[in-house]
Amino acid sequence: MTGPGASAVPDGPITFRALGPDDLPMLGSWLAEPHVHRWWHHDTSPEAVERDFGPAMRGEEPAEDLVAEVGGTPVGLLQRCRWYDYPEYVAELAPIYEVPPGAVTIDYLVGRPEHTGRGLGPRILAAAVDAVWKRYRDAPAIVVPVVATNRASWRALERVGFRRVAFGDLPPDNPADPPLSYVHRLDRPG
Repeated sequence: MTGPGASAVPDGPITFRALGPDDLPMLGSWLAEPHVHRWWHHDTSPEAVERDFGPAMRGEEPAEDLVAEVGGTPVGLLQRCRWYDYPEYVAELAPIYEVPPGAVTIDYLVGRPEHTGRGLGPRILAAAVDAVWKRYRDAPAIVVPVVATNRASWRALERVGFRRVAFGDLPPDNPADPPLSYVHRLDRPG
């Protein structure tokens, strides 16, 4: 978006911090944005946001939900976890791709529509990749399935070095989507 009312992407480095209780209203508003809701397809009521994100926030499950910030301004969400901490997802993916032991997956969103289409997604992903290698020092790869119709997401992954390694049917988050998904992988450097 350009012109009057457009909001520039804040300047500064991309950093991540743990999602906290005070962030849930902001996250709920992001999940309600049409460009996010289309792909994340969550109930955006305060109770549902707490139900869906509270357990990881409180350390009751192994996934991490992180607020992505640019120069201290919240701009999005990053989720990351080891695949094998969620064996049901490994089994779901197994017919089309064998996830290597120790591999991590990520998911992300850019919260405000005026921040989309400005290269922020690939910047968040590049910072997320660096953070994964530091946090999960033994992770051999990052493996990310993306519904095939979410072209912006899989193109952003490719821009930061992920390569498509498989495709096939997976249950989509949004029932409006066909099940075809692409699986992307990025190996730990050298």
